[in-house]
Amino acid sequence: MRVVIAGAGAVGRSVAGELLENGHEVLLIDKSPQAVSVDRVPDAEWLLADACEITSLDEAALERCQVVIAASGDDKVNLVVSLLAKTEYGVPRVVARVNNPKNEWLFNEAWGVDVAVSTPRLMSALVEEAVSVGDLVRLMRFSQGEANLVELTLPDTATLVGTRVGEVAWPQNTALVTIIRGTRVLIPDPDDALAAGDELLFVASPEQERQLEDLLSPREGRGERGERGER
Repeated sequence: MRVVIAGAGAVGRSVAGELLENGHEVLLIDKSPQAVSVDRVPDAEWLLADACEITSLDEAALERCQVVIAASGDDKVNLVVSLLAKTEYGVPRVVARVNNPKNEWLFNEAWGVDVAVSTPRLMSALVEEAVSVGDLVRLMRFSQGEANLVELTLPDTATLVGTRVGEVAWPQNTALVTIIRGTRVLIPDPDDALAAGDELLFVASPEQERQLEDLLSPREGRGERGERGER
């Protein structure tokens, strides 16, 4: 798979390194000569250019990319790169970094973004995930599919403890994708029984999140948060 990453800062280089280890072809673009440090990611291709310019993206051959990652530290740049990648080059998958959570509402299909990754929000969600039992935590938003990756740790008071996965009437537009039990990662099987302390990861539509939370966790057993807001 060919991946172009716009933004060769610490985030862009880290993502590039992971992708290269997994056997993908990676091109890093940055307009700052200081950011173009070939020795830091020697197996990647490098391009010193402004990723917001069509001529730069032509040189990067975006039409041959399967994925573009807009990973700069500037939300305006990431939005422009995403829009150009999707509308001018038809890139199948565009992932964009959100630096300021207040701008998250802009990172959607209208701007060419398939997946928006908000680092501050993700860090906050991971903290909540680590300390919350019985509360639904939103980890990631998939803009184009109008779905979220959410997590809930099953409390021991849940009525579904001991129930088999295949016997649960899950809400529509909801899929249980993983059960984390202690140090094990389980692919859900219809015969698996849910256990207290299980970390359940779902892909769910935003409209079904409250219903999913009510199904998994008795309301009286949750923390004093009142109405669940955006995490």
